[in-house]
Amino acid sequence: MWEIFLSAETEHDVGKQQLEVCVSADFTTDIDMTAVRKTHPALLCFCRFFTALLVLLQSDGVKLTQHLAAAPLCTPSRTAFMTGRYALRAGLGSTGRVQVILFLAGSGGLPPNETTFAKLLQKQGYTTGIVGKWHLGVNCESRNDHCHHPNNHGFDFFYGLPFTLFKDCKPGAGKGVLVDVQEMLWQTSALLALAILTLLAVRAAGLLRISWTLMAFLAVLSLLSFMVWFVIFELLQTWNCIIMRNSEVVEQPMKLETLNARLMREAEQHRDGPFLLFLSLAHVHTPLFVSEGFAGTSKHGLYGDNVEEADWMKTLMYFTSDHGGHIEDGPNGGWNGIYRGGKAMGGWEGGIRVPGIFRWPGRLIPGKEVEEPTSLMDVFPTVVKLAGGALPENRILDGHDLMPLLEGKTNRSEHEFMFHYCGIYLNAVHFFTPNFSPAGAVGCYDINICLCYRDYVTYHSPPLVFDLSRDPSESRPLSPDTEPRFAEVLERVERAVTEHRRTLTPVEKQLTWANVLWKPWLQPCCGTFPFCSCEETNRTPAGPQ
Repeated sequence: MWEIFLSAETEHDVGKQQLEVCVSADFTTDIDMTAVRKTHPALLCFCRFFTALLVLLQSDGVKLTQHLAAAPLCTPSRTAFMTGRYALRAGLGSTGRVQVILFLAGSGGLPPNETTFAKLLQKQGYTTGIVGKWHLGVNCESRNDHCHHPNNHGFDFFYGLPFTLFKDCKPGAGKGVLVDVQEMLWQTSALLALAILTLLAVRAAGLLRISWTLMAFLAVLSLLSFMVWFVIFELLQTWNCIIMRNSEVVEQPMKLETLNARLMREAEQHRDGPFLLFLSLAHVHTPLFVSEGFAGTSKHGLYGDNVEEADWMKTLMYFTSDHGGHIEDGPNGGWNGIYRGGKAMGGWEGGIRVPGIFRWPGRLIPGKEVEEPTSLMDVFPTVVKLAGGALPENRILDGHDLMPLLEGKTNRSEHEFMFHYCGIYLNAVHFFTPNFSPAGAVGCYDINICLCYRDYVTYHSPPLVFDLSRDPSESRPLSPDTEPRFAEVLERVERAVTEHRRTLTPVEKQLTWANVLWKPWLQPCCGTFPFCSCEETNRTPAGPQ
């Protein structure tokens, strides 16, 4: 699960609007955080850096009750958020098992020809920066080309995680990348080694004449399996879990205990003149961790101080999430309330329904609720227009400016339809649903995350349709017997899908196996590869405030 806070500060400085965009990344769904705080204190104990912010936004903000992510996983969702376009328009829709960027040394990522809101704000004279998680790729052809790097996508400075926070980043938390492949490589290596020892014993006993060529061949296979397993997967913490400052690797592997404190401290360094700051914290992505000085306490700490500071900055603050909770991860994966499904499920509400709260003292009405459908993609045109920029005319945008809705100037969303994808496959209305496992479960527990192709799904003709206003848990699909306009609805959906598909053009696929697999020549490294190891100096641990 990932939770995102986006704040936009605006002040008039010699006629020029200042803008701050802060996003703190992890996951949750559209739930009442005050209720969660009372009924699920264990959930929020890991969120103490932003608990104060949630309470503040809940009471003083405008709540979007029908807010939706553009994808149920973070790489495509972040792509849509940054560009205001469905991820498959940028080639970041999955065609199979690989649904997100898996290795920092892969060659896939956000293409250089995509336009982010940061690029457009640079043109308006803003200093732009991102602090925290990226997870949209780094390199294309060489270790230092940085074609997918934030610095190449409109951000003047970057400090944080170019990858994300996987289980492999925390010793003892388990494995999170291609676990079955890891097990296969290890078992293959072990079985081949056992076979060699058995054949040696048989040869030594004179029972059979075993060719030394065969023995050497088996030994090479065993060694290769072991080396691939060890170098790529056992060293994954070194390869993936790093911190960069712009193009320089400053810590490898990263130390989690002081991570969020350093991110917040870094964010405070870039607030002079017109600027845009994208703050994307690692909490509360699994594996969960608590910063030094906060274990066992209930203080809001450094983030609480930043919330208070935001008051006097008259900041437009935005709280949302990349996608719904990862229900297969149990209590650590989050909670999706009444909504069915979760992370990686592009059709069920639990995978795409996310919180959306805006707070802007003096401009937005506290306590207002917007019940119209809105999307993470809407942030792109909203931020660009607030900064005085012009939206690009050479590409299709799927998001719409939210300010008319937020300010009450209109009561209708500009979205007549939203197209929910699982990878490149149009998912909702429910043309297909994931096959839950084991039988009777509401999740894909046998494989830890649902997939959206071939035998992993069940196709529906006609598609399943739900009335979310009366059935938000999606438990009662409509039929001609229960909905007189059922045929009319399906006909209108079919026309909308046809019109939407006409707007799609072929692009290079970024999430193919060839693009996501680990390539040593693309690996960011401090020191001489493969001896990559460094620790950032002046790391200040956080403590209770």
